Amino acid sequence: MADVRCICAIGLSGQLGLNGELPWEGDPRPEFRADVERFFEITRGHVLIAGPKTISAVPDFAAKDRTLRAIRSHERPEDVLADYPDQVVFVGGGPPVWDVYAPYIMHWDITRLPYDGPADRWFDPKWLLTGKGRPPV
Repeated sequence: MADVRCICAIGLSGQLGLNGELPWEGDPRPEFRADVERFFEITRGHVLIAGPKTISAVPDFAAKDRTLRAIRSHERPEDVLADYPDQVVFVGGGPPVWDVYAPYIMHWDITRLPYDGPADRWFDPKWLLTGKGRPPV
């Protein structure tokens, strides 16, 4: 079985998204730039699965040193993850993806950024409680 992980950033109140993007997208402050760099460093050499929009947003330089897979809602997580036995798989995307994949994620790497503005997507703490071996909440 794959070693399934998630790396994400949230705002001070758990903000994840706004209008289909990160709420802090384009913020030039060092902590925001460092978070993006850290994401690409940690996922380097591993598998990144996410929805098509997220996968298409991965820059060319990053696509070269990791395996990218766009997942679809009709695919069963067990089948997707079975394609990557004994590999580290990072699950990206956001609430719709994590609602489905949270039971398989055994490691959450969450960075809290100094953003406290508007959002329309939020981190749901229940995802942390549905790791493999526990039923979804």
